[in-house]
Amino acid sequence: MTHSPPPGAPRARIPGPKQPPPPFPRIRAGLWRRCLGGGLALWVLTALVTYTTKNTTLLPTLILLGGFLVPVTFVLWAYERHGRDLGVSAILGCFLTGGTLGVLGASTMEHYLLRPSLSMFVGVGMIEEAAKLGALMFTLRRLPGIRGTRAGLVLGAAVGFGFAALESCGYAFDAAVSANGIDLRALVETEILRGVLTPFGHGLWTAITGAVLLSHRHPNGRFRLTSPVVATYAGVSLLHALWDSTHGIAIWLVAHLVGTGLDRQLFAQGYMPAPTEAQEHLFTLFSVGGLVLVALLGVGWAGSLARHDVPWRNTP
Repeated sequence: MTHSPPPGAPRARIPGPKQPPPPFPRIRAGLWRRCLGGGLALWVLTALVTYTTKNTTLLPTLILLGGFLVPVTFVLWAYERHGRDLGVSAILGCFLTGGTLGVLGASTMEHYLLRPSLSMFVGVGMIEEAAKLGALMFTLRRLPGIRGTRAGLVLGAAVGFGFAALESCGYAFDAAVSANGIDLRALVETEILRGVLTPFGHGLWTAITGAVLLSHRHPNGRFRLTSPVVATYAGVSLLHALWDSTHGIAIWLVAHLVGTGLDRQLFAQGYMPAPTEAQEHLFTLFSVGGLVLVALLGVGWAGSLARHDVPWRNTP
């Protein structure tokens, strides 16, 4: 015989199956804006304190903040807008592991394979784009379900921005060290310039090659170096080479327009001795215009891939 509980008495709850906690906390929308604003404020504050106190122990903080601020901001933006389904672990793996492997691989190959010459910029473009593409493939080797154009754009950009962050820190360090000691002004100018140019460099180029690579990835996870992938790699390497050789091309154009002879060494070094005021104006016009043209080509290419996106699937 069963007895019903008296009126108003609490009923016993039958526990249901426990739900596993999410592996990572959700990133709130707009985090990239707060990262950019807060990081920029911290960078300016660090620069002011370093300049005021002459405390050289703050230089690593200044270099790291300046080198990683813009790349981290763009990776957060790409994740919030287009890559939430990819997972934080994939984004972080591509940014940190992929970016580091890309820098190490490119530095090793450039040391053994490149020599100063007119074709050096083409070699740099081919080596660095190959290193980043290989780093992307290595990072995603155990994630066979990640395929498609959108996944390639986001994760390729993550590898490229990781590469750019570490490279920017290296350039900032080199600019700070001079024969007369620490040159804080050169460090700050280098970080500002590279911060402005970063969105149109490594992250953009690797996003393009990553998009084509993952759009042709086999359902079992095997990467296929099809003709579109190879053609995209060649085109992006050319964009990279044009970007790096913009100063040399500007010098070549100025030298021919003003009727002076062209020294090949000047083209390779990006240097023109004792330029006139007119030559300086022409050089600025051609060098900045060249960077803008290459940036527009890259942005248009990536936008075309995004518009023809093939949905990706993340299957177990």
